[in-house]
Amino acid sequence: MVAENMTARLAEMALGHGDQNRAAHTDISNPDRDGGRYTDDSGAKMKALAWMGKNDVRVIETSKPKIVDDHDVILKVTGSTVCGSDVHLMHGVVVQVEKGDILGHEFCGVVESVGPSITKLAVGDRVVNSFCISCGECSYCKDKLPTACEKTNASTLHAKLYGGRMGGIFGYSHLTGGYAGGQAEYVRIPLAENNLLKIPDNVPDEKALYLSDVLPTSYHSVVYTGVNEGDTVAIWGLGPIGFMACFWAKKKGAKRVIGIDSNWRTEYAKSKIPGLETINYATLESGQTVPTKIHEMVPGGVDVSIDASGGEYAKGWAHKLEMAIGAEQDTSEMINECLYATKKFGRVGIIGDYVGFTNHFNVGALMELGIYLIGCGQAPVQRYWEELLEMVEKGEIDPTIMLTHRFKIDDIAKAYKLQEKREEGLVKCFVETRFSAPRAEGTPELTSL
Repeated sequence: MVAENMTARLAEMALGHGDQNRAAHTDISNPDRDGGRYTDDSGAKMKALAWMGKNDVRVIETSKPKIVDDHDVILKVTGSTVCGSDVHLMHGVVVQVEKGDILGHEFCGVVESVGPSITKLAVGDRVVNSFCISCGECSYCKDKLPTACEKTNASTLHAKLYGGRMGGIFGYSHLTGGYAGGQAEYVRIPLAENNLLKIPDNVPDEKALYLSDVLPTSYHSVVYTGVNEGDTVAIWGLGPIGFMACFWAKKKGAKRVIGIDSNWRTEYAKSKIPGLETINYATLESGQTVPTKIHEMVPGGVDVSIDASGGEYAKGWAHKLEMAIGAEQDTSEMINECLYATKKFGRVGIIGDYVGFTNHFNVGALMELGIYLIGCGQAPVQRYWEELLEMVEKGEIDPTIMLTHRFKIDDIAKAYKLQEKREEGLVKCFVETRFSAPRAEGTPELTSL
């Protein structure tokens, strides 16, 4: 990973950093970068979770950030969490992550200070962020597709890898803008009026936090893949995104929803989502596969399959070997399973993280079966914010059905390891800071690690 990151850095230098026409200062992944140019004048310090090398994340002391651009806000973080994609960063799967980068793309908090251009937010407002950073000006942002923003990511390598540059993301490497994340006590929010949503008084942080990513991303996977009333749906991966995608598929009127994983999460999901069917592929009989089991349950295959597992975790020896030696970046196994399990001319959506090239993808099955393969992309959070917040306020969705743990920020590095190993019954956590409100009634008690 060190070699890959060095290669990525050299490639970016050779290509030229694309910071022209950016709507905000990028690549401030820690206030102490560049000789402390971005630190608060008070000299105040804060705790933050930083990437220190492959498989090494630590809580460090660093400087409180300051307002850099007129449209910035400085947020006191009152809640954050750990995402499965954070674990990908820890593993070094995503290039252009640098030592000392502050991680975390899901957080909520209280506005502490505002830049001179801010008119719609005030000191003391409770807000939740969007993991993706919108300029609010380009054609994609105006169409409520902020993850395709053309003005918040300066990585030229990103454009070369994927054929087009996508928008910035908090705490997710310099490949996505190099913004400091919110697994910290303070965070700078660029273009804040586009990227913060006010939280009503009747919605506690333990529910509002998940409007930053999990709720919009899972909802987007179901909407964009086209789950309709009466459909049969299979969803691979019962982490928070897949778990909530099962919920949304049921809410959209799917006749049957089948959740697929290899551990205790199948039983947990069934206990929280009435009517959900599951497959634990670790317990399948010899010779049986997930697609054959699905065809047994649903002759002919399901109408819709959604891959919420991603490409990092190989199942078979061939992909494990090829990924270990760098011959591919992602396994195609789950996507192939989705193709085989879906009825002819059905739909397959990909919402799990994939970062690069894969081998052994059965493009023949895709073509011959007439499957509609949909890359859902990073979810356009702002497109769904108001709709989802209204559902939370009305009690139509309770995000705490996936909330299993509460940790202090001091223990967040250990929480990464639990998330990685899927241990201790951890589905989704809430990470508190010294600024957090008292625990909301009915949510998990604090666990010390």
